[in-house]
Amino acid sequence: MPFFSRKGPSGFSASSTAEEVTEGIDGTGLTAIVTGGSNGIGTETARVLALRGVHVIMAVRNPAAGTNVKEAIVKEIPTAKVDVMELDLSSMASVRKFASEFKSMEIPLNILINNAGIMATPFKLSPDGIEMQFATNHIGHFILTDLVLETMKNTASNSKMEGRIVNVSSDGHGFANRSGIPLDKDKLNDESGYNSLVGYGRSKLANILHANELARRLKEEEANITANSLHPGSINTNLLRHHSIVYGILNVFGKLSKTVPQGAATTCYVALHPQVQGVTGTYFRDCNIAKPQAQATDTELGRKLWEFSLSLVSA
Repeated sequence: MPFFSRKGPSGFSASSTAEEVTEGIDGTGLTAIVTGGSNGIGTETARVLALRGVHVIMAVRNPAAGTNVKEAIVKEIPTAKVDVMELDLSSMASVRKFASEFKSMEIPLNILINNAGIMATPFKLSPDGIEMQFATNHIGHFILTDLVLETMKNTASNSKMEGRIVNVSSDGHGFANRSGIPLDKDKLNDESGYNSLVGYGRSKLANILHANELARRLKEEEANITANSLHPGSINTNLLRHHSIVYGILNVFGKLSKTVPQGAATTCYVALHPQVQGVTGTYFRDCNIAKPQAQATDTELGRKLWEFSLSLVSA
């Protein structure tokens, strides 16, 4: 479709693939953590980063599935360096265990891709008593980022190379416009007023606000690390399995959705491309800078969300 192939200032478009946007980039010597690498765009992100020479740590809830993906990548790319580690983002204990095990490896960390997520799931509380979508999509990544940040800072300082943190969000935060993010645990966990798409939107809005506030803090510290967020586009993957209406619409209008290689393009672009050097606190779509919903640029809301997230983690 014409609008899919219309290139933006970066020279890429919605139809660009992850391989195309990283062509010619040498990631040898870089190490990246990719959450949710065992399916969907996470798998393609891990594959393409490995193809470009990056040492990829696949942080996955199901290690067996992750191992299958690793084996497929290594079969295709014999030189690929891929490791699989267990991580359940809905559990703070699991996130802390992952971070501890990763740090014990004593390896550098250049790139953190907070990709994993769940969408429009029925109401459920996480093991820590937090609404499941918010716990998995935001709080898990909030803790993970905090726990590996010192390693990223040391890596950036020692290597003199910019570190990059990438939050995969969506336009789903538009569903949160009616109610925003309730910065109160009881309201967040209110099952009586729960709407699965609104819950999803809240968590995705939080991903953008998290990246923006993190970028602000890192700039204040003069750390050589950027933090950005992105919308990968509409992709018909099993992320939608809990919402039959949306899943059905995408099946009927499949030509309006991206392929998985196209869906992983913006993630790989923001993580690796030289054009993004020094760019931080920015939102991307189709490998170009884009404008998110108004709430996503609310600096005060970002600060309040940060404090609220800290309160949930400390509790």
